[in-house]
Amino acid sequence: MMRRFGQIIGVDPERIEEYAAYHADIWPEIALALDAADIRNYSIFFHGEHLFAYLEYHGPAEEYDTRMEAVANSPRMAEWWAVMGAMQRPLPERGEGEWWMNMREVFHLA
Repeated sequence: MMRRFGQIIGVDPERIEEYAAYHADIWPEIALALDAADIRNYSIFFHGEHLFAYLEYHGPAEEYDTRMEAVANSPRMAEWWAVMGAMQRPLPERGEGEWWMNMREVFHLA
């Protein structure tokens, strides 16, 4: 199974270069946690005061929630999210419980 996600969040424009620098060399524990959860093709794009993320989940559908919980509980993830979160500005229209706002896919060409 493969599930695609598009997400958006605001970013402090004065910290975009710092944000980019962290992502140019992510901590090994973060990369390992995402890989173990079958997260693939994860990209983050910058435009104005927004970040757009695209990622794919390639694991079993019934394990998605469990694997995302494992990512959240992986070593150093809370520290990573605290550093990144200080630079991010969640959108007011995001869904309940969302930090990054999930976007609805309207087109895909395979």
